[in-house]
Amino acid sequence: MNLDLTGKNAIVCGSTQGIGKAIAIELALLGANIILIARNEVKLNSVRKELDTSKGQEHHYLTADFSLPPQLKLVVEDFIEINDMEINILVNNTGGPASGPIEDAHIDDFVHAFSSHLICNQILVQLIKEGMKKSGYGRIINIISTSVKQPLNELGVSNTIRGAVANWGKTLANELGQYGITVNNVLPGATDTSRLKSIIENKASKNGVNADDVKNEMANQIPLKRIAQPEEIANVVAFLASPAASYINGINVPVDGGRTKCL
Repeated sequence: MNLDLTGKNAIVCGSTQGIGKAIAIELALLGANIILIARNEVKLNSVRKELDTSKGQEHHYLTADFSLPPQLKLVVEDFIEINDMEINILVNNTGGPASGPIEDAHIDDFVHAFSSHLICNQILVQLIKEGMKKSGYGRIINIISTSVKQPLNELGVSNTIRGAVANWGKTLANELGQYGITVNNVLPGATDTSRLKSIIENKASKNGVNADDVKNEMANQIPLKRIAQPEEIANVVAFLASPAASYINGINVPVDGGRTKCL
């Protein structure tokens, strides 16, 4: 099986912690040159130093805020132009919207989430797609949520926006496949990240219970009876980014230990 990414250039968004960081580490181990994107420059530089360079990889980071799409566009566009670089792999990964029931969500919550997820994804695709077409190798991987298949309680805005991103990704897959570019959606279930910790703490506070009890209850709803580690999500992304996944296109891949009830 060919998992070699030597010489490939990969943008990984939201890559200073959690799933994004784990993805960057895994892609680097397979030989890719990584371009990290996030808001915190100190954390970005720290993660860059952790990435494998045993195959001669050169890693970079870009500081950008996904709540400011024009800034993201300018930063990435300048980097690609200055370095005359073709991007082969794009991992769209952005922190999820605040939790809460959809009936209480403000209009601004939807606008902000749509902008930082779908609009920023679209900006990045438009910046890198011509390079992918030219090289004949492209992998666009969207980190979304199992809510694409089965809406989750207390995540009203997230459920809505994630569904939009999934359909955007499927549409792109239909359009770009002819150029050797695949587009797939990875749907993590409950994963041990700061995002999950925040959700657990909010639920515990709201119901007046212990956070550990909430986490244990969540784990018990999963057939594997445990929460995922970020590296387990990263492994799936790495496979989809590799030459071995060349005929996988336009799919939603739940990585949730079997929690999602539907097929």
